[in-house]
Amino acid sequence: MARTPLGSMLPDFPWDTIADVRERAAAHEGGLIDLSVGGPVDPIAPSIQLALTEAAAAPGYPQTAGTPELRTTIVSALSRRFGIAGLTEKSVLPVIGLKEAVAWLPTLLGLRGETVVIPEVAYPTYEVGALIAGCNVVRSDEPVDGAAFAFVNSPSNPTGAVLGVDELRRWVEWSRDTGAIVASDECYLSLGWSAEPVSILHPRVTDGDNTGLLALHSLSKTSNLASYRAGTISGDEPLVQELLLVRKHAGLIVPGPIQAAMVAALADDTHEEMQRATYAMRRLELMKALDAAGLTIDDSEAGLYLWVRRDGLDSRELLSWLADRGILAAPGDFYGPSGAGHVRISLTVPDDRVDEAARRLVS
Repeated sequence: MARTPLGSMLPDFPWDTIADVRERAAAHEGGLIDLSVGGPVDPIAPSIQLALTEAAAAPGYPQTAGTPELRTTIVSALSRRFGIAGLTEKSVLPVIGLKEAVAWLPTLLGLRGETVVIPEVAYPTYEVGALIAGCNVVRSDEPVDGAAFAFVNSPSNPTGAVLGVDELRRWVEWSRDTGAIVASDECYLSLGWSAEPVSILHPRVTDGDNTGLLALHSLSKTSNLASYRAGTISGDEPLVQELLLVRKHAGLIVPGPIQAAMVAALADDTHEEMQRATYAMRRLELMKALDAAGLTIDDSEAGLYLWVRRDGLDSRELLSWLADRGILAAPGDFYGPSGAGHVRISLTVPDDRVDEAARRLVS
């Protein structure tokens, strides 16, 4: 029987589809200003770098579950920063960056053939992860009858929209009524601007019961650890332990020095608060410039992005309009058909490039 390559079943890699626009934007006399990718550009805190260095000589295999110190630090940080309750050392798990966790979660939970719900406008890896697992994908911002699993995302990538307590409780109630698993991607939870995001594991949402619920967090954004690949899964203890067992078999282990760096990052809130202030200033400057240029910002209540449109243009046309000014954004259709009227603009560029982007937008 002929083999069907897995890659042929997946959508085109989004960034490959805008190579020509990137080239045109890069031809601008002042060079390219890349506002398309949410990759951090600011320095990693020295305390985190030191922790990594001090653990660099460890020769043995690290623990898939994470060191006891890392597990207790994760529990403490999630409680202190986000008010998450009901966690123990057995209900948290370090992962090799959040994208890895999202991409393999439906597979590791044994969901082949099941229906997976993803948001109408969604981070592309939700769909990719479901397809890798051989699942059926339904785009919906509401619970779907017959689905076994749902990804929710608040604050949203790309829109920056925030789900309130009542909206999150609706997903929790659906999980309890049907036995479906809900995984909440909370990568941008600490970056609320005009709304205050809340975790799906907050007692106001769960009434103290985390059954069927998983929360996904990352150190890539506010600790600038994208290159370290450091994230966490937390929530329902039996589900976390199920994931731990499969990850042990698969060798999905966060490297030991990275685990030490995660402890340092999670134990210190000051560097996160400073990074948040940096993003706040960049956000304000870009918002003013986009408004002055006649563009409209929708949602964008939280997170690292501005969700932008211009009347009369679809996302690809607006992408081209920006490229003429040497600015690259991410077209909204990357994130589903409902995003086709917007582009996503990232705050993750150095201050001087934000200044230059603002100047080009209004000139």
